[in-house]
Amino acid sequence: MKKLNRRTFMAGIATVPLAARWSFAAGAGTLMFTGTGTGGKSNSKGIYAYRLDSANGTLSSLGLAAETASPTFLALSPNRRYLYSVNELNEYHGAATGSVSAFAVDAQSGKLTLKNVVSSGGTGPCNIICDQTGRVVAVADYAGGALTTFRVLPDGSLSEPVFNYHFTGHGPNPQRQDQSHVHCVTLSPDNRYLLVNDLGLDHISVYHINLETGMLTPNDPPYYEAIPGSGPRNFTFHPNRRWAYSLNEIASSVDALEWDGAKGTLTRVQNISSLPAGFTGPSTAANVRTDSSGKFLYASNRGSDTIAVFAIDQAKGTLTKIQDISCGGKTPRHFALDPSNRWLLAENQDTGNIAIFARNAQTGHLTHTDNQYMIDSPMCTVFV
Repeated sequence: MKKLNRRTFMAGIATVPLAARWSFAAGAGTLMFTGTGTGGKSNSKGIYAYRLDSANGTLSSLGLAAETASPTFLALSPNRRYLYSVNELNEYHGAATGSVSAFAVDAQSGKLTLKNVVSSGGTGPCNIICDQTGRVVAVADYAGGALTTFRVLPDGSLSEPVFNYHFTGHGPNPQRQDQSHVHCVTLSPDNRYLLVNDLGLDHISVYHINLETGMLTPNDPPYYEAIPGSGPRNFTFHPNRRWAYSLNEIASSVDALEWDGAKGTLTRVQNISSLPAGFTGPSTAANVRTDSSGKFLYASNRGSDTIAVFAIDQAKGTLTKIQDISCGGKTPRHFALDPSNRWLLAENQDTGNIAIFARNAQTGHLTHTDNQYMIDSPMCTVFV
């Protein structure tokens, strides 16, 4: 494993070939997969497997788990036997439409075996989720403004699309909201509803999900209306199942929301900036998650290249900013908290590195470590 000191990894990123950046040695630890962008200037080939040592926050690489085109977002089945990936195809791949790939997981070797590939039902799939029973997979399509669902077949492979809907309309920002841009799909805690963040329309649509067929039915009311021009991108529920948080990409802000699970409705109780105080440059927020205790919330900002840390009011669900910390690179498209919640892994797309932060469970604060690992265009990490 090639481990780089935090002070020197930026200088070396342009000169170290991808093949030399890792030593491919298996070891004990938590298995994880990282999806990457492929094509263009990226030398990545697909999905890579690693093991995280939760005692010291270090990674060992198991190498390329599966070669596949631009697996920019990943989702695991509930039994962890199958992994599903979008293939966010673009001009580098000469494809007019995207696809979705299903893999069988070998938990010992970290290798993935392709089950099948199906059309994503849109031109740019960017987010994917598997329901809690492992019967339905849903995909968000940014470029085409589409929402698609699939049935999971008995062998873990995917059916052809069973529900495919292209949203119409636009938002007030002509550069960013010229049309629908569906960016995130989330299952409600009780697995009854599918929530759909639409950056282009400033909506979070809510659907009833039929787990037998994979079909969706609009809720009444059909959507939550975000602040005009804010661009809701990413979403997470609080562990108490009553609160939720939506990260707005264009505004770089967080909506703190109350969730009514009986009615399938969201009510905004707060909107707060995710940016450092005084920052005035361009920025697009990317990812949001709570810790397992529900005491703290984390959000990543591309532009300021920071991770924002918020304390969550345990009576109201509202947020108070307690820290802004450099993401350890540039363009933190995604981050993940490991199962122990001791470590936060930031996938920095443009500097081609995974930066690992130590997390204080009592205060929520993050601390830089020297554990920096290089990989071209990291986009998403999931833990097996």
